[in-house]
Amino acid sequence: MAINRTPVLKRCRSLGLDPVYLGIDKKSTRELKRANRKMSEYGLQLREKQKAKFIYGVLEKPFRNYYEKAQKMQGMTGANLMILLELRLDNVLFRLGYGRTRKEARQIIDHKHVLVNGKCVNIPSYLVKAGDVIEIAEKYQSSQRYKDIFEVTGGRLVPEWLEADHESFKGTVKEIPTREIIDVPVDEMLIVELYSK
Repeated sequence: MAINRTPVLKRCRSLGLDPVYLGIDKKSTRELKRANRKMSEYGLQLREKQKAKFIYGVLEKPFRNYYEKAQKMQGMTGANLMILLELRLDNVLFRLGYGRTRKEARQIIDHKHVLVNGKCVNIPSYLVKAGDVIEIAEKYQSSQRYKDIFEVTGGRLVPEWLEADHESFKGTVKEIPTREIIDVPVDEMLIVELYSK
């Protein structure tokens, strides 16, 4: 699998992104050298696409597939795209607070720690549906790893479309989120413009 080895803070700086959206509470104090340079329309569109791909940890081909799927759905393509990305299992696990970052949530899923409706799922891109119950498998619940994670994510707000029960390591998808609820700083209309060229 392709891995982007660019330092996270450097990438955040180049995309004009706050590392908080990735679950990282560090700040970069360095300034971007080309901050005052004017960007072309294509440059702006490309940057929004790169931002969305970077936040959710999705590569180009799957991202394009999500876009094509969003086009076939009813409603606005851009909003549908953001909802599809938000419903990925690795993102839902991160939102519930069972991973400090989306990368860590993906690793937890890869290691078969996660059950969806009682069945083991080890596919980070698995799309959850309303009513799905996501939980950490019982044999892993007592591990030190989750104590460390909860220390960091304990104060994090769980979005209103999810319900987390940290005592029993469970989370429920109450409903499909709307674009207004998703707090990701991406202008999805620019992504739609880029792909519709």
